[in-house]
Amino acid sequence: MKSIIALLCLSLGVSLNTAQAAELGSDVASLLDYARRNNPEYAAMRLEAEAVGERVYPAGALPDPVLRAELQNITNYNMETGNSGGVNLLPSRVGSTKYTFMQPLPFWGKRDLKRDAARAEADAAQGRAGASWAELAARIKTAFAQYFYVSHSERLVREVLGLVERLEKTAQVRYASGLTPQQDAIRAQVEQTRMRAELVALEAEKRQLRARLNGLLSRPASAPLAEPLALRPLPPPVRLDPAALAERLAAGNPQLLTEEARLRAAEKGRELTYRNRYPDFTLGVTPIQTRNSFNEWDLMLEFNLPLQQESRRSQEREAEAMLAAARARREAAANQALSELSEQIAGLEAARRTEMLLGANLLPQAELTFQSALAAYETGRVDFATLLDAQREISRARQERFKAQAEAQMRLAEIERLLGEDL
Repeated sequence: MKSIIALLCLSLGVSLNTAQAAELGSDVASLLDYARRNNPEYAAMRLEAEAVGERVYPAGALPDPVLRAELQNITNYNMETGNSGGVNLLPSRVGSTKYTFMQPLPFWGKRDLKRDAARAEADAAQGRAGASWAELAARIKTAFAQYFYVSHSERLVREVLGLVERLEKTAQVRYASGLTPQQDAIRAQVEQTRMRAELVALEAEKRQLRARLNGLLSRPASAPLAEPLALRPLPPPVRLDPAALAERLAAGNPQLLTEEARLRAAEKGRELTYRNRYPDFTLGVTPIQTRNSFNEWDLMLEFNLPLQQESRRSQEREAEAMLAAARARREAAANQALSELSEQIAGLEAARRTEMLLGANLLPQAELTFQSALAAYETGRVDFATLLDAQREISRARQERFKAQAEAQMRLAEIERLLGEDL
């Protein structure tokens, strides 16, 4: 009985996994979720950010103390008698033993500056991980939009091919009745050949896009993907206000956050370089063992002498230049991001308006034209070429609508990449 239950559970698990695999690719959300969990490049960036974050505490910690033991008069030489008692290395059998405990102490404020610089580097690493995900997500969204466009274009061509085949039969019947010339049937056959060639190109492009999506998901190139069912809904125009999006970009763009963190690290590095003008200290305590007792204690204070002024001035000029470079990189990144944001907003609005015009005006008009041409052809008032032209207009309008929808999704993906979050 237990074996039967186990077999049923195993079969159920396999069925669920198969169903999940079959659904992968039907929408972009499933692809993004899979990539977030399985993409090794993004995982590497996350782990690197975690590793850099572990440097913050050690950067501000005190250096390890040092213990030094000095055995003095190991030959046990007696200055009064001039005799040696023999070499010995046991602390209680030599003249005296000094144990020195030394603790290096950086000058006031240096540890905090090192910790702050390390924290800024950790923030920069987190920004790079966020930028890596934003870039990967945008590539997946773009590839899915293209996959949707090609898949629906292929479906459209197949539908139109079936329509042209029916038109060919109509033309043959009318030719057999002497109502139309044989050229009409030949035109229909030529149109079918052209559409079959278009299908070959679309099928090849579809396989390429599947391979691209599987590559982004870290799956085998030939792994199956479901047919794309629908695109994400576009955000309403009120959420695409350029000023509001510019504020969100400044607050959340991963590249800008990375450059801001690098700027903070450069500022802390400069402050630390100037703080190196002051000496570091080493404090030591030395108990002295004579035979089996400790009767003497020494206290030691050591500090370095910052006399290499020219070397320090050079380091300070380097820190100032690095800070200026970080400011320039942040400004350049901000200008580039704002420029790209304006471009993508304009492109999204144009694609949205194009799709609305095609769906609300051109496509209904093309369908009416085709129905009128079909009725006129059946009564012999127009030739077959006019009917084919009307059919092509419908196909072109529907394909252009799919293209506008895909273009809007690609523009939206770029906007979300710049913002670092979904709209």
